[in-house]
Amino acid sequence: MHRRQKKREVEYEERFLLCRNCAEEENEFETGSMTNENMMAARNAYRTAHGLLTSDEIIEIRESYGLSQVDLARLLGWGEATISRYESKAIQDEAYDNMLRIIRDNPLKAIEFLDKNQDKFSGMKRAQIRARMEEKLDLYGREFLTRQALESEYVRFSQPSEWNGNHTLDIDKLESIISYYAERVENLYKVKLMKMLWYADALSFQVWNRSMTGLVYRHEVMGALPIGHYRMMSLANLNIREEEGYDAASYHFYSNKALDMTCISGEEAEILDRVIDKFKSFSASEIVNYMHEEQAYKETDPGEIIPYTLAGKIRPF
Repeated sequence: MHRRQKKREVEYEERFLLCRNCAEEENEFETGSMTNENMMAARNAYRTAHGLLTSDEIIEIRESYGLSQVDLARLLGWGEATISRYESKAIQDEAYDNMLRIIRDNPLKAIEFLDKNQDKFSGMKRAQIRARMEEKLDLYGREFLTRQALESEYVRFSQPSEWNGNHTLDIDKLESIISYYAERVENLYKVKLMKMLWYADALSFQVWNRSMTGLVYRHEVMGALPIGHYRMMSLANLNIREEEGYDAASYHFYSNKALDMTCISGEEAEILDRVIDKFKSFSASEIVNYMHEEQAYKETDPGEIIPYTLAGKIRPF
């Protein structure tokens, strides 16, 4: 079904009733509630097409902080009816959308907005909202800050290129892939994991001309290592146990059952399974030595970024 919103045609599913006893040109009709639902579906299709938050996502942001529609509007310094309109009938512009994303992703910013607009709330209400924000900060703050640190390493690679495999950094996908590996590979430690990530990205590039994760890899003594690999160890959604070894601590990876794995497609899972089947019984030194024989490693110098045009030439397995 097609409907125009803000002068752009979008496609969405529309519900209507069908009268079998009416003439064909008059046998379709909508109730008032159906019309509202269909208009909402059209608006959300427009939002999705333009990379804007849907009405449901705006509701999730508000409810995550325990806010009413008026509360959220006051928090951001907007008119009191603004959020109500965005959740029901209006489409937010990009500037408003960005503000909503900021407080969704960073509870610390939400607290800053609360402090800035504190005069719009009673003392008890303000304390309740702040407590909810601080609770969310405790739950998600470390993950957000670590993501920011990792993303800062990739500022130079913010556009698709041969360095990131024509795909920008996707931390959600990275966390899910690591958990996928950890669930299926016994005793998965950092050195082996880094090589398995490289092989998954290299195979993906070989098949689809794009990497899975958007990671950028350097030629190092231990083989291919992604830029910011040490930042990855602090991602809160990774289930890692630091174990003391003879010379140094090692990182043991376990699966995280709480992660949403739907970001890994069936085709991507097939590639991950190929990598697992090949390397699950390899020791760290064996997979490092195997990687050293790849053309991508032999034709790059220490410290040099390994382009995916070379990574895609891995030996078949």
